[in-house]
Amino acid sequence: MKNVALDILRFYLKQNGFRLTPQRKTILEVFLRIKGHKKMEELCEAVVKKDGAIGIATVYRTINLLKQCGLARENKMPNGKKFLEPSFQHEDHDHLICTLCGAIVEFHEPLIGKFQQDVAHKYRFSIYSHRLVISGLCQNCAD
Repeated sequence: MKNVALDILRFYLKQNGFRLTPQRKTILEVFLRIKGHKKMEELCEAVVKKDGAIGIATVYRTINLLKQCGLARENKMPNGKKFLEPSFQHEDHDHLICTLCGAIVEFHEPLIGKFQQDVAHKYRFSIYSHRLVISGLCQNCAD
């Protein structure tokens, strides 16, 4: 597990009157190990598989803590479904989402970042985050 991520969680919990329990540590470890975008149900299954004593409510509460301390981000798809992804040490990126099958493609396009900076400068605006989701059909669904 990334020790820095664990340190961030530990610090956040301490600052807010919580403690780092073995369950929270396990959930963070499982969350960081799963590749790609995760539905909450998938994360719960993976956590229970690793430690059957951890309840679903504990997973949900811990994920909320991970979002609050900046280690996780929740994204909402155009169809209303949500997915989780790490936001710690994760390159800034955008998403292409297929509205038919739900496929998600991450991409990083430097020109988008440059354009955002130009627009922000023009309007004297400081960017601290952005989210770009392009909805459409993937190649499999379009064929």
